[in-house]
Amino acid sequence: MNTFLKERQTEVTAPPMHTPPPGVSTARALPAMPGEFLSFRLGAEEYGIDILRVQEIRSYGAPTRIANAPSFIKGVVNLRGVIVPIVDLRLKLACARVDYTESTVVIVLNVRNRVIGVVVDSVSDVLKLSSECIKPAPEISSSVAARFVIGIGCIKIGDLERMLILTDIDALMSSEDMGLMTTALG
Repeated sequence: MNTFLKERQTEVTAPPMHTPPPGVSTARALPAMPGEFLSFRLGAEEYGIDILRVQEIRSYGAPTRIANAPSFIKGVVNLRGVIVPIVDLRLKLACARVDYTESTVVIVLNVRNRVIGVVVDSVSDVLKLSSECIKPAPEISSSVAARFVIGIGCIKIGDLERMLILTDIDALMSSEDMGLMTTALG
C-alpha cells in the first residue's frame, strides 16, 4: 500500500448512538461492508470508497481524449501497458466544476476486473470504521447519485466531527451511462 496511506490510516470509534424518532424509517439496510475506506474530497463533501478497490493514487495528468465519449469520461491513459479510462467524479456525480490543481489526483481502481481511474479533488486518509460508525444512507428519490451511496460514516476524532459519504464504487462504475463495464459483465 502507498506510504502516504499507511501514514494517514486512522481507526475511528463510534460516536454516541442516536435513534430516529418513532415512525421514521432509516432507509435501506446496509450491505456487508469492509471496515477500511479511502477518504477523498469533491468540493466541500468528503467521500469514502472501499480501500480494497484502490490500486494506487497518481497525480493528475491530462488523458488522451476519446471522441464521442460522455463528458465525465476525460479520456484514457497508458498505465504500464494497460489502457485506463479516466472518469471525472465531479462531472459524473453532477457536482460543480472546479479547476484541476496540484492536489487533484487520480485514484486507480480495480472494479469488476477492470482498471479505471477516477479524478477527485484530493485524498485525505484511510479510515477504519466500526459498524457502529456507519449509518444507513437516507433514501432521496430526487438525487440520481443517491443510488450509489451505501452509507454515511459518522466520524469523531477528538473535537473534530466528519461525515463521510460511503460510495458503492462498483455500482457507480458499472452504471449504464458509463459504457465501460458491458464487456466485463457479459
